Amino acid sequence: MEEQLRQIQEEADRQLAGVTDQAGLDALRLKLLGKKGELTLLRRSMGSLPAEERPRAGQMINAVCNDITEKMDALGAKIKKQEQAKKLERESIDVTEPRKHTPIGCQHPVSLVQDQILKVFTGMGFDVVEGPEVELDLFNFELLNLPKNHPARDAQDTFYIEDNIVLRTHTSPVQARTMTSRKPPIRIVCPGRVYRADEVDATHSPVFHQMEGLVIDEDVTMSDLKGTLDAFARELYGEDMRTRFRPSFFPFTEPSAEVDLTCVNCHGKGCRVCKGTGWIEVLGAGMVNPKVLDMCGIDSKKYRGFAFGMGLERLVMLRYGITDMRALYEGDVRFLSQFRED
Repeated sequence: MEEQLRQIQEEADRQLAGVTDQAGLDALRLKLLGKKGELTLLRRSMGSLPAEERPRAGQMINAVCNDITEKMDALGAKIKKQEQAKKLERESIDVTEPRKHTPIGCQHPVSLVQDQILKVFTGMGFDVVEGPEVELDLFNFELLNLPKNHPARDAQDTFYIEDNIVLRTHTSPVQARTMTSRKPPIRIVCPGRVYRADEVDATHSPVFHQMEGLVIDEDVTMSDLKGTLDAFARELYGEDMRTRFRPSFFPFTEPSAEVDLTCVNCHGKGCRVCKGTGWIEVLGAGMVNPKVLDMCGIDSKKYRGFAFGMGLERLVMLRYGITDMRALYEGDVRFLSQFRED
């Protein structure tokens, strides 16, 4: 047995010298020390030895097992350290190596202008209120003094989901909802997406954005409306901006006006953009029709108000000199990246 143990140890040393990875080490450990390993089988054969020889044989087997185990553990630690070093080398990153910068997105120009306008009006004490895009006929039309036979209800202008449910054609329903749920004084702006059955071209789209404003209080006058819009124009486009009111008609305001703004391109001198007039039409406005106030549960004899509405895409195109609305929604990164604010 002593000679057999010597041969096992010499063979183990020779094989350990050739092991280079953990898998090889595990295979050798199983071969020598596993349930059916050479040293395990040799220990089990001790039962065939005379009783007086068994203690010495057990000591020799244990000594060889301990020696081989220590050598295997030491080699295992060495292999583990080497594998960790190789892994770190593979996964290392040279932080000094130049790389291409990942493109950073930017706000859409409509969002930029909307945020700027909201900042102007919230600075004047307006609350920002939003409402559903799928709207009831009651709020989209009826409470705004648009009776059943009004031309704006024609299916060619409005997307109907059901007889009394539409995709809102303006953000005015938010005003109606606010007037039926709040008591005056009311001072709100309502931004949002709206839908109309328009053909797509350079100045029209079936989906676009509006922002409307509403003020309801005692002793509100047309001069309050003009002062508010003048302040808005100066804040957004510059101190030399002015507004001009032209008579118009809207069912939910009386009197009503189309509001022109000093041309942002020539500042009133006359150019191709304003067709030589020095003015550009930007929004509609007027005093809230008393019928609308009464239908929404507000006493028209005590309270008065004004409302205004503007198309955001129109303001964006004026602000940035864009001539085709479709450019805003084609998703061309080259176009949109021009509006990044560093």
